[in-house]
Amino acid sequence: MSDPAARLPGLTWLHADVFCEAPLSGNGLCVFLPEQDLCEAAMLALTQEMRQFESIFLSEVAEGSARARIFTLEEELDFAGHPLLGAAAVLHHRAGADESRQVTFRLNAREVAVRTRRRRARFFEAAMAQGPAVWGGEAEGDPREAVISALGLGQGDLVPGLPLAAVSTGLDYLIVPVTGDGLARAAIRVDDFEERLALLGAKFVYVLDPEAREGRTWDNLGEVEDVATGSAAGPAGAYLHRYCSAPAAMTLHQGRFAGRPSRLSVTLEEDGSVTVGGGVALLAEGRFF
Repeated sequence: MSDPAARLPGLTWLHADVFCEAPLSGNGLCVFLPEQDLCEAAMLALTQEMRQFESIFLSEVAEGSARARIFTLEEELDFAGHPLLGAAAVLHHRAGADESRQVTFRLNAREVAVRTRRRRARFFEAAMAQGPAVWGGEAEGDPREAVISALGLGQGDLVPGLPLAAVSTGLDYLIVPVTGDGLARAAIRVDDFEERLALLGAKFVYVLDPEAREGRTWDNLGEVEDVATGSAAGPAGAYLHRYCSAPAAMTLHQGRFAGRPSRLSVTLEEDGSVTVGGGVALLAEGRFF
């Protein structure tokens, strides 16, 4: 078996906070800029070493485009939100002092364009077009109850009249509408949660208080709570617009229960696509030996 650490020389990384109003808030991220190809094992090991919820690895960087691969602590993802926003801010920072910029990231299965605007030194506003919301079914029957119980919730924690619905703007989420008390109590309490979600056509869960427009999500083992989830913000905004008459432009809140309050802006465009954005602060740069 090859040593994942054997090909790290020349590896630069930058640390960014995403969906923040100031540094040391929002969702932390490592953006890696390797000078040579890394194997999957090395990228996964580096993500685990840095202990961020996700890391992103850039290659083939050119004017206005880059190849990107995104890893969680457990696996590679075909799409995620805050890594792309953070990576776009890093490329803007390294490119120079232009006020605004756009970069297209080539992911495993799609391309995503991200716009950045410099607000001040090492602080940017970033927004990405996630495309239109793709709706799955509304959860019913035993699979629905299996997810609710796995979150430690009861019927009294759910918002009456609102469905549990699967929706995607890149990753499949099951939106679970809850009261404020339900949001505070929710947690993944089983070890087969991913299998339960799969029966409802979802990969992850987003527990959402529609009144406060505040949400929570975790890795599917329930071990790590995400601070601010761009890939969930698109589905959550589409859900609020469809079922709760929310305006086309809104702010979502996340991260309070993890001690990192974050703000995610969501806009439903006239053509049906969803744009998600927020502030990005660049904090540090380093280089592996």
